[in-house]
Amino acid sequence: MDQMAALELRSVDLQSPRNNKEHHTQEMGLKRLIVRRGQSFELQLHFNRPFHFGTDYLTFVAETGPAPMELLGTRATFSLTQARKGNVWSAFDFTIDTNSLIVSLFTPANAVIGPYSLKIEISQDQGHSVAHPLGTFILLFNPWNAEDDVYLPSAILLQEYIMMDYGFVYKGHERFITAWPWNYGQFEEDIIDICFEILNRSLYFLENPSKDYSQRNDPVYVCRVVSAMINSNDDNGVLQGNWGEDYSRGVSPLEWNGSVAILRQWSARGRQPVKYGQCWVFAAVMCTVMRCLGVPTRVVSNFRSAHNMDGNLTIDTYYDQNAEMLPTRKQDKIWNFHVWNECWMIRKDLPPGYNGWQVLDPTPQQTSSGLFCCGPASVKAIREGEVHLPYDTPFVYAEVNADEVIWLFGDGQAQEILVHDTSSIGKEISTKMVGSDQRQNITSSYKYLEGSPDERSVFMKASRKMLDPRRASSPFLDLLGSRGSEDQPAQLQLHLARTPEWGQDLMLRLHAWRVPDRVHPQGPIRLVVRFSAQALLHQGETREPLWRQTIHLNLDFGQEIQWPLLLPHDNYRNKLTDEKLIRVSGIAKVEETGRSMLVLKDISLEPPHLSIEVSKRAEVGKALRVHITLTNTLTMALSNCTMVLEGSGLIDGQISKNIGTLVAGHTIQIQLDLYPIKTGPRQLQVLISSNEIKEIKSYKDIFVAASRAS
Repeated sequence: MDQMAALELRSVDLQSPRNNKEHHTQEMGLKRLIVRRGQSFELQLHFNRPFHFGTDYLTFVAETGPAPMELLGTRATFSLTQARKGNVWSAFDFTIDTNSLIVSLFTPANAVIGPYSLKIEISQDQGHSVAHPLGTFILLFNPWNAEDDVYLPSAILLQEYIMMDYGFVYKGHERFITAWPWNYGQFEEDIIDICFEILNRSLYFLENPSKDYSQRNDPVYVCRVVSAMINSNDDNGVLQGNWGEDYSRGVSPLEWNGSVAILRQWSARGRQPVKYGQCWVFAAVMCTVMRCLGVPTRVVSNFRSAHNMDGNLTIDTYYDQNAEMLPTRKQDKIWNFHVWNECWMIRKDLPPGYNGWQVLDPTPQQTSSGLFCCGPASVKAIREGEVHLPYDTPFVYAEVNADEVIWLFGDGQAQEILVHDTSSIGKEISTKMVGSDQRQNITSSYKYLEGSPDERSVFMKASRKMLDPRRASSPFLDLLGSRGSEDQPAQLQLHLARTPEWGQDLMLRLHAWRVPDRVHPQGPIRLVVRFSAQALLHQGETREPLWRQTIHLNLDFGQEIQWPLLLPHDNYRNKLTDEKLIRVSGIAKVEETGRSMLVLKDISLEPPHLSIEVSKRAEVGKALRVHITLTNTLTMALSNCTMVLEGSGLIDGQISKNIGTLVAGHTIQIQLDLYPIKTGPRQLQVLISSNEIKEIKSYKDIFVAASRAS
């Protein structure tokens, strides 16, 4: 009689701990089911009686999105079978154990990602069916699966670009590159939900929710949406940009330690943009979101990055005769550095050969298809100058390849070209090295060796595609073929005489020597050299001069001169931006010819050093003593100092502490206990900010062992 009773579902076990471990999502927690597409997972169903295959019929229904439809790929209906049917939703490979049924479910490798509801419909002999909810699960991209568009065939690279929840963003200047530790925190428990919240606030979703959901199987589409949503220019995106110097209504971009606090604030405050971000913050937050969704992602810094809005592949900079870099109304700029993302994927929308790393840039710079987003642009397409391939390849190509033309400006017009430099833009393109805290230079993946025949031929190919064919004889292309400025009778270089430290006088020296030229092959020349020093802003602009000096030199043939220069601390005190960068410029006028030469030196000032030590072996749940030491090496006090500690797996959220004023020459020592939460390699980030210096930052790599039974 038992066998004749209707089959009824009594309970279900989604086996989240086991499934999540097999799907590399255990770091997100074991309480709910989080799986990756193209890979099966097991459920256990408990019935009122044994299941009979052939007379009991089970149909599974998986749904995602606001109006699930099979046609759109947001609803799947599939019956229990004995074997899997290929790359389609399947329930198969079942085992009957008394009143239990253990069954494998398979999601196709091109399934829509997102939160799903799962239910089962039970019927006997094709009769009336009864539906039972089984629960919910989250489906992610699967870079471990060869059928997925984001497949990355390397366990070492997957560990770095999916599983690593901390890293470095490279900032500063091409000659003074700073490794800025960052807590990505993509596996913190609520981050996965916030990632889908971000997708559900995009203009694409608000305009047509069903269509938007149906395209979430495509990493090209998803990363493009995320690129638009990380900034707030068109929508209530995650971060509001601010490139001024007034951050009083929010948090300075320099004071963020990681992505988690930003994403949680955006979600908790009604999805209002978080204030404030700049390029490295936008890119680091996008890295968190994309790694969380299952797309291999890294953060990339480009030093001396061109912001070429008019697409002519040149950036014009202007100096006056007093060596002052002049403001320009043009939007074209050379940023000291710019930070973007690379995401790994197959590009089925492009011809063969452009798979792999793709540039995505969430910093709002220009619109793409009407929205402030950028990419994906194939790194291989950028290297080969194939700027016609989508998306936004010309803009990224210019960021790493534009030419720089520096003009002497006077009497309301550009008077002469001081420098035409084909290799000063796109320097030291950097990312974190795999499995290491070191920096990796990846410039060669973006362009051929500067000045090589390959590099110039690619540049000319891209120029012809980007410039209007009717302008084929434009002054710009004429300039490309020219030598820029004529031979000069002298060479000038500026050198630092000692390490530049914030709060100290800066010692420089001008090195000048006479060389033969066509106009004055020999004999002495007279130079008037006017120097100017200006605070250099992140976006390549400068402030009013903070120091000037004029010197007169007589240079005879074969003669070299070393001329000392002193830039006093009082001149730059309170006049620098948070970046603590100074540009020293010199314009030397040759009295015999009336022509001018330019010499430049950018100086990055070193902040005081922060050290972090841990006392012993780190273990989950056990107190770990941390010692933090900071000596104020400046000649002034650091006032209103605050310290923030962060590190996924070490700290839940952040620890903040006010530490008051640190007098010049004094040392502060702080001790505190952490109670690590997760095993494995972790990184503790410590930031101390003050009114005088916003970013004194350091980190400590810590390996956390499992708790030993007491």
